Amino acid sequence: MPKDQHDGTGRPAPGGRSGRGRAPARGVASRPVRPARRGPSGLAAGGRGSTGTAVAERPPTGFRQRVRTSLDLIRANPTGRVALKIFIAIAGALVVTVGLALIPLPGPGWLIVIGGLAIWAVEFHWARRLLAFTRRHVQAWTRWATSRSLPVRIALGSVGLIFVATVVWLSLKYSLGIDLVARLLHYLATH
Repeated sequence: MPKDQHDGTGRPAPGGRSGRGRAPARGVASRPVRPARRGPSGLAAGGRGSTGTAVAERPPTGFRQRVRTSLDLIRANPTGRVALKIFIAIAGALVVTVGLALIPLPGPGWLIVIGGLAIWAVEFHWARRLLAFTRRHVQAWTRWATSRSLPVRIALGSVGLIFVATVVWLSLKYSLGIDLVARLLHYLATH
């Protein structure tokens, strides 16, 4: 099969025999056929000569590759592509919403928001860019904080704990009507 008659996965291109003038399915990466690997005898692997015939490589194994292959197969079908986008949009929105609701409460609110962003990044380019931006800045902050002296790291940790305690106090006070500071002061005054 000539090089221009495949969709990058080794399958025939959609649209009949020639497949010319048609772009590969959206989301399916189009890549050129790799030339055959040469063995010690100068022949291509599999006993073929220098005819330019591509040798099928073993697909890489692993969970990520299986997921990527499954997503590519879903995206190859127009109905599957739309259904996948809708599913990813809804799943990401649910996770981000839960994460945003948990931000003022103690717990991993921001991590859940970033997890929802990672779900969206499977299908949406803007989310992929935002996730890369977030990762870069978190890694830069971590490198900066760990390169500081121990007293500076203790001060940073203390500021973080004070911030979390303030958020917990305000969220309990204004959402549930429980004022921990007033109760603590009352307890100390009566005992």
